Amino acid sequence: MEKWSTLKKEEMKHGVIFRYRKITRKSPDTGAEGCFDVLSFAHWVNVIAVTEEGKIVMARQYRNGTDRVTLELPGGAIDAGEDPKTAAARELREESGYTASDFKLIGKVEPNPAFQTNYCYTYLALNAKKTEVQELDPCEEIEVLEYSKKEIDELITSGEINHALIVAAFYYYDNQLKLD
Repeated sequence: MEKWSTLKKEEMKHGVIFRYRKITRKSPDTGAEGCFDVLSFAHWVNVIAVTEEGKIVMARQYRNGTDRVTLELPGGAIDAGEDPKTAAARELREESGYTASDFKLIGKVEPNPAFQTNYCYTYLALNAKKTEVQELDPCEEIEVLEYSKKEIDELITSGEINHALIVAAFYYYDNQLKLD
């Protein structure tokens, strides 16, 4: 199967965190043409920060999309021109006040390749410790908590943690543990 050709791009909306475009594409195999909705976001990063005591740093926060409070990893958008590792360290510090001595890329996923253009990188940060105060955005409210890996597994199994990118991050973490 070959990549489809792009016939037309039309920007419909430019929001604060995304661009919405209608893109007309054509299949080189069948000649079928279609108009597709595409959302462009900045790339994202999540951080599995593990303390010296083996606890995992988590962020409890309200999410407007689902209109509920969720339990997630520290993370966020990668700034223009910023590399993912630098963004991981920055997001961990800003959202939790934790810093770490070692950051390792353990996974990269496409959040939804059907209509999104971005990636989400997962970093493992070892020897994390609380060294700073949170530097939250004006509309961010984040409660920082620490959990054991066993507690995280139970929270995923129970559905308390059900954010797809967070579940994927812990998949990569489990694989990393098998390799170490």
